[in-house]
Amino acid sequence: MHEFNYHLNFDTLNFREHPGLYRVGRGEQGVLLVEPYKSEILPHWRFATPELARESGDTIYAMFLDYLAQGDFVGADMARKFIQMGYTRSRRYANHKGGKKYDGAVPDAKKGQSGAHGREQLPQQSQQLESAQIKAQSAQIFKQKWDECRANADYKALKNSLKPNTSTTPNTITCRPRFFASIRFYRLAISCCMVS
Repeated sequence: MHEFNYHLNFDTLNFREHPGLYRVGRGEQGVLLVEPYKSEILPHWRFATPELARESGDTIYAMFLDYLAQGDFVGADMARKFIQMGYTRSRRYANHKGGKKYDGAVPDAKKGQSGAHGREQLPQQSQQLESAQIKAQSAQIFKQKWDECRANADYKALKNSLKPNTSTTPNTITCRPRFFASIRFYRLAISCCMVS
């Protein structure tokens, strides 16, 4: 898998217009950088209670499916990342009061990137606390949606259609147009069959 490129100008870059510059990266890399998707998805992202997590997970998963229906892999992958982040952040708050996992500030050069970056991990709180149990329930809700995203056949097909683009930046990925054309044709054929 190609590493997420943190060296792009995210202040001006629109990934809907330039999807070839998108890199999946690992886990949630870039989840708060890739526009316009961040602005579309972030307002729906909540995990404070299981009720909010369920509403959030359902809404973002519906967005995931909508992006897939449009053949928009970047949007679908960003929705998947927000769902995954719902799981990981809920687990973090279940494990660490206040959500603070590491002692000390993130080094300036590592802002926006996950990881310890040389900091000590703080001790975990008791899972018997009500606050920990609430966040664990939220995490389970997001985990179920995350599993659904990863198991989605259209998502897997789009992800597998990515290939290195050697004509631009090394290790950037683009999607194969023939695959998108076949998906559109398939969806058109299905929709025509469903009209009564």
